[in-house]
Amino acid sequence: MLGIIGNVGPWEMAFILIIVLIVFGPGKLPKVAESMGKAINNFKRAKDKEFEELEKEEG
Repeated sequence: MLGIIGNVGPWEMAFILIIVLIVFGPGKLPKVAESMGKAINNFKRAKDKEFEELEKEEG
């Protein structure tokens, strides 16, 4: 997933984490992470469903 935005090293990841902590605060960070996980899972399910429908149409 991170390959899309290029090479992200440990310093860049630390910088992003610090910015996220400043913006959301440590109290809301677990809820933000949970929401991101749900969004990614929903995206994957929708993608898989579309691929299945395309395969049914082709076959």
